Amino acid sequence: MIPLYSTKDIRDVDNFAINELGMPGLLLMENASIEIRNAIYSFLSELKLYEFGIVCGKGNNGGDGFALARHLANDGHKVKVIYFDIPEEFSNDAKANYDILTNLSNFNNNIKLVKFKNENDANRFKDADVIIDAILGSGAKGELKEPYKSFIEKLNKLDKIKIAIDIPTGLDAETGYGETVFKADLTVTLGELKKGLFIENGYENCGEVVKGDIGIDDEYFTKSITNEYLIEPEDAFEFLPVKEKNINKYSAGKVLVIAGSGKYPGAAALTSRATLRAGAGSCILAFPESSKKLLFKNILEVVVNTYEDEKKEYLSVNNIEELNKRIHWADCVIIGPGLGREDETKAAVKKILDERKFKNLLIDADGLFALNGIYKNYNLKNVVLTPHHKEFSNLLGIELGELKKDLIKYGREFANQTGSFLILKGAPTIIFNTNSEVFINTVGNPGMAKFGTGDVLSGITGSFIAQSSNIEEAIISSVYLHSLTADLLKNKYSENSYTANDIVEFLPKTFKFLRKSIV
Repeated sequence: MIPLYSTKDIRDVDNFAINELGMPGLLLMENASIEIRNAIYSFLSELKLYEFGIVCGKGNNGGDGFALARHLANDGHKVKVIYFDIPEEFSNDAKANYDILTNLSNFNNNIKLVKFKNENDANRFKDADVIIDAILGSGAKGELKEPYKSFIEKLNKLDKIKIAIDIPTGLDAETGYGETVFKADLTVTLGELKKGLFIENGYENCGEVVKGDIGIDDEYFTKSITNEYLIEPEDAFEFLPVKEKNINKYSAGKVLVIAGSGKYPGAAALTSRATLRAGAGSCILAFPESSKKLLFKNILEVVVNTYEDEKKEYLSVNNIEELNKRIHWADCVIIGPGLGREDETKAAVKKILDERKFKNLLIDADGLFALNGIYKNYNLKNVVLTPHHKEFSNLLGIELGELKKDLIKYGREFANQTGSFLILKGAPTIIFNTNSEVFINTVGNPGMAKFGTGDVLSGITGSFIAQSSNIEEAIISSVYLHSLTADLLKNKYSENSYTANDIVEFLPKTFKFLRKSIV
C-alpha cells in the first residue's frame, strides 16, 4: 500500500524540518525546484530547448515557481513568468526567489517577468511549449475566485503541455473536488502524495503524478498516522485466494447469484460466469422460471436454479423461503444485477437482509435501489455494497453534486455507521472498510464505462469472498484485478472496443500476468 497524506501532515513535516532539523525554508524550496525540474525533463518526450510559461502566486507555491524558472533559464530555456500580487505581499521565501530571478533577468535574456493584469494575459503564453502552474498550493480551499477562475479557464483552452507544481490550482488537496481546476498533464507533488490528487476532479485533472523529494527522509512521514492508501499490484497479488491441494468444487467457494429478470437477463449471465472465471468452485444462479429461456447458452458451467414466479418474470417475497436453503449453502450471496425494481422485488431484498441467513452478502445495482433512503433500518454489518456515484447518492438521499464535494467523507461515514464494506465504483474506484481505512484503486481506463462491467465486478468480488476468509482482502484484490483486466484489454484492442464479456473471458490471462509480474 502507498500511504496518502493530508496537507496538515505535509505542513507538520515541513515545520519539523525547519524548527527541529534547522533546514531553512529556502533550502526546502531549492530542493523542491530541482526535483520539479528533473521531473519535467523526465516527462518531456525529447530533450531540446523549450519555451516555458510559468504562473506564480504570492505564497510558497509561487516561490517554487520562481526558483524553477531560474533553473530552467540557466539551462538555456526561454522562460516567461506571470506573477500575481505585488512582491511586498509575497511570502518571505517566495520574495527571496523572486528577487533572485529579477536580478538574474538583468543578465539572462531568457527570462521575462510580467505582473498579472487580467485573464487575457493567458495569451502571453501562445508561443510557449509548456505552461507551469505555481499559483496556489495544497492549502487552498473552496471554489476559485476571480481573477484566478477566468485565468485558469483561459489556460486550459491553450493546446500546450501543462504541468502543476504540488497540486493543480483550483483543486482541494483533501477532497479532490474543484469546479474549475487547472488541467495538468503532469503534477509534481512535493514531500508526499496527497489523497486529493487521486480522487474525483484530482484523478481527472492531475495527469501523471510524480513525487518530488524536498530533502526530508521518508521516515519522518511514516510517523504520521494515515488511513488512506493507493492499492499496489503486490497487494492484489498477496490477497488472491489460494487453492489448496485437497480442494474440491464445494470447498473452492460456493456462490449464489440472485440476479436477472425478464427485462434484464444479461446481467445475471455476466455475474454468474464471472464468479467461475474468478475461481469459485460452484455457482448457482437463482432466476425466474418463466424467463429461463432468455438466459444465454454460454453459462453452461453455472447451475440455474429457477424459482416459481407466476409468469411475473421477477423475484418476490414469496420466493425467499424456497431460496433460503441455497442462501444458507452459499459462502457468498450476490444479489441485485438486473433484478428489476418492482415493489415485490424490493421487499424480497429487504426480507433477505432481515432474516440474515447468509454467510456473506454482496448487494449491487437493483439490490441497492431497494435500500434508497432507508438503509439505516437494516443490519448491514459485514455486508458488501457496490454502488456507483449516482447509486450511492440515492442510497444516502443526497444530491450527486453534494456527494462529489467530499467522496471520502461520505464513504467513510457510511461504512463506519453501518459496519459494511463499501466499494464506491467510479474513476477511480474507492474501497471503504469498517475501520475508517480507505483504499484507492487508480488502475483502469474509460473503456470500463459500459453496460455490464459492474456486474462482472460483482461476480469477481463475490467469488473472491467465497474463496477467502478475509472480506477486505478479497475486495481489494478483486477490484484491482477487474481494472487490470480492462487495462490489458485496452492494450490488446482499444478502450472503445472491449466489452464486459471480454473482461470475463480475459480474466485467466490477467491472473497469469499478475503472477508473472510479481513473482
